[in-house]
Amino acid sequence: MRILLVEDDKKIASFVSKGFKAAGFAVDHVKDGEEGLDLASTEPYDAAIVDIMLPKLDGLTLIKLLRKDKINTPVIILSAKGSVDDRITGLNTGSDDYLTKPFSFSELLARVQALIRRASGVTEPSTLKVEDVVLNLITREITRGNKKIELQPLEFSLLEYLMRNAGRVVSKTMIMEHVWDYHFDPQTNVVESRIYNLREKIDKDFPEKLIHTIRGVGYVIKGSD
Repeated sequence: MRILLVEDDKKIASFVSKGFKAAGFAVDHVKDGEEGLDLASTEPYDAAIVDIMLPKLDGLTLIKLLRKDKINTPVIILSAKGSVDDRITGLNTGSDDYLTKPFSFSELLARVQALIRRASGVTEPSTLKVEDVVLNLITREITRGNKKIELQPLEFSLLEYLMRNAGRVVSKTMIMEHVWDYHFDPQTNVVESRIYNLREKIDKDFPEKLIHTIRGVGYVIKGSD
């Protein structure tokens, strides 16, 4: 999969590029709207991520020009503007989704993957399931067996990331890059703390433990072998 990132903020661009490359995507990054328009008009992309406030050519104009030229690459807007009117304006230009800064990488990745699946005619699954844990991506409800589990937003994102990678060990660095946003301080022990809290809610009251620590490597969610 190949995506185009049009973003002039170095920190955000590095955060997003690194995350998508780790997820197996090829990423082309440009810093202004004119370069973005040129690449999007001449190269095939599975999706584009476009900031609104860009040098030379703003993101909304870029998207309008692409749609005028019948280029239907799925586009998600990144913006610091989060009001309903701003979102409506963004979507009315021809973009397919709108994400407000700051954002977690896991949400951006999930939205881009959903856009690509939609464009290719593949249905986005509404739930994730590992053993008897079910996470509903639409209602954001989590159950284990017959018990409903309440999670804070970051805990939900962490569980979603683990479940999307069920059976695969993910490192602390991967978790930080995919779940927390670009303001996150990697020197803190917040990952360990959130994993502990997640275990308390997902595993504590059940005989089978699903969230495992692989010492020196990372974490994995899986059933018994």
